[in-house]
Amino acid sequence: MAVPANTRETYPALGPGRADPPGGIREDLSDIIYNISPEETPFMSAIGKGSCDNTYFEWQTDELADPIKNVVPEGDEATVLAVDEPIRTGNYTQISSKTIRSSGTAEAVDFAGRNSTLAYQMAKKAKECKLDMEQMLLSNQVRVAGSSGVARETGGVGAWIHTNLVNATSGAASPHEFGGVAPTAGTDKVVEESDLRTLIADCWDSGAKPDVLMVNGPLKMKISQWSQSVSDLRTAANNQSPAFVVAAVDVYVSDFGNIRIVPNRLMPPNTAYLLDYDFWDVTYLRPFFTQNLAITGDSTAKQLLVEYGLRSKNEAANGAIHGWDPEL
Repeated sequence: MAVPANTRETYPALGPGRADPPGGIREDLSDIIYNISPEETPFMSAIGKGSCDNTYFEWQTDELADPIKNVVPEGDEATVLAVDEPIRTGNYTQISSKTIRSSGTAEAVDFAGRNSTLAYQMAKKAKECKLDMEQMLLSNQVRVAGSSGVARETGGVGAWIHTNLVNATSGAASPHEFGGVAPTAGTDKVVEESDLRTLIADCWDSGAKPDVLMVNGPLKMKISQWSQSVSDLRTAANNQSPAFVVAAVDVYVSDFGNIRIVPNRLMPPNTAYLLDYDFWDVTYLRPFFTQNLAITGDSTAKQLLVEYGLRSKNEAANGAIHGWDPEL
């Protein structure tokens, strides 16, 4: 069907970039900015929060002696036992920062989706900083004291877990070194259920009760291949039985308790942490704050800062599997 001659259409007036010459149709630009980037920080959001008063903060760990045959004869003289002192250890705080600058003109013009470019970008940078923190806390980065011109670094989860390891060797000669020496991972291997069973048993033998296995996406999918089933769900309306393919393992029921499988985009690759959240916290020397930087012209600058460290209250309450390769 033909369009009558001289009928006015929208095509010649779609605006810049759509037609030449541009027309007078107003643009339709939403005031909502859609951000697909993930914001989840499962580890940092689940563990505790603490505070410290120094760039090097310390704590003590201890454990009970192994059970023995404890019998004494009637009337025996009391024997004084040797005692082990608690182990003193510590970690360094590190500083994370995000700084932005906006011109006076940029703050004056009317941007779609935000009243202030500076405020919008600062809120965005705060979310990015939390993601940075999550990634660094979960890393195997060892603690670094720092020096003039050299940043301090807090020891991550991977550098703290030394007692309960699968496919890795502890690089620390004593608990005093935990956090300062990372375990050495073995050769990459197939993701096997037997590894998880071994690690859970090792943790239980240590007196621990971890209940979370944290992995990245590829490892989560690989674990879900261990067991797949089909379940039916009867509806009250028609009593039909549609089949649902259950292709995910979210809870692993072990001999020593249930383990939740928690995916985390920021986990180190080929690594799984068996965690008890109660034995970790983020310790803040300076919680999140913003400060205005000096004005040197027609612009405004703001800096977001946070100074924090990871406290491993007792690393033996947790475990790690290194070198799990989901591609094998």
